[in-house]
Amino acid sequence: MPPRVNPEKCDGCNAQEEPLCEQVCPGDLMTLNESGKAVCRENSDCWDCMSCTKICPVGAIETRMPYQLGYHGAKLIPMVGTNTITWTSIDINKKVERFRFKTRID
Repeated sequence: MPPRVNPEKCDGCNAQEEPLCEQVCPGDLMTLNESGKAVCRENSDCWDCMSCTKICPVGAIETRMPYQLGYHGAKLIPMVGTNTITWTSIDINKKVERFRFKTRID
């Protein structure tokens, strides 16, 4: 499922020539539209790697959950720290769970 960009939150990485989501996308799918907001060029080519979701500094990019995992309305939100990533899972009943993992070996 392609990422969903909240245009009200997206600031286009403050008008950088190449926003962070575009820099990290391994499929070269993320870009800015004519309004300066992030978009996925070709939804069907998205790998669901979540790189754009993890790198977005304002949290404007969400990953859509496949219906097999969470149905409409479920969310999986990353929060990247220096040595950890915390995943917040919100199911269709609004139940929230958080999972924290180390991302680097000290």
